[in-house]
Amino acid sequence: MYGRGGESTIVKIPLGTFVFDHETSELIADITKHRQKVIVAKGGIGGRGNAKFKTSVNKAPHYAQEGLPGERKKVRLELKLMADVGIIGFPSVGKSTLISVISNARPKIAEYPFTTLVPNLGMVEGKDFIPFVVADIPGLIEGAHTGAGLGHRFLRHVERSRFLIHLVEINPARKSPVDDIKTINRELELFDPELAKREQIIVLNKIDSYGEEEEKLRDELREFVKDIPYFEISGITRNGVKELMDFVGQKVIEYRNREKEENQ
Repeated sequence: MYGRGGESTIVKIPLGTFVFDHETSELIADITKHRQKVIVAKGGIGGRGNAKFKTSVNKAPHYAQEGLPGERKKVRLELKLMADVGIIGFPSVGKSTLISVISNARPKIAEYPFTTLVPNLGMVEGKDFIPFVVADIPGLIEGAHTGAGLGHRFLRHVERSRFLIHLVEINPARKSPVDDIKTINRELELFDPELAKREQIIVLNKIDSYGEEEEKLRDELREFVKDIPYFEISGITRNGVKELMDFVGQKVIEYRNREKEENQ
């Protein structure tokens, strides 16, 4: 047979996929570029067929050299979503609503915790900036780094984001939006200390529903974020959303330009 003419087995996987050796947990490849190719298991070394042993006195030899078998490898694939911006926050703060307003994503939205069971990706387009990808990371809670709630199965997706939109609300069921921010950031740090250093934009959502009773907590939040980019929006009425996305779009351009300079 003609082994060299045989076809390779190609498995297509999405960008952001890690390929691990299942036995040793060694990282084989990190797929981050379109059409990137990695040889996970090589084919065997071919032998020589009987035609190679033909001589003038033995024109039809009945023996051949066998080839060596190819590699056999069991691999594990792990996906980390690749997005320019990750939206994080407690369950039901309005992450799915926001991504449905600013992008082409249409996530499931309902009035109960953990509606979002899988991360959602959305493409944001604007006339003043280049298109970019936003990821809605399912709700995190205290203890997420140990697997509580939806657990660290979603925390890994945050690692791919260039920076984060930290969405908060004023919720009577919890102490304050400042405590929420500290809790989520603590979970990020416990999962991966580098995540705690990731730049964040703090966004207070649902401002259409706050009255005088929430004003004290609102002032507390404003004082806390005085040195951090901060916006107040309503995902329902879309008040403040354009200003937020104009700022985010310019941030994306800055990060991409910085990465180009570092790679040159």
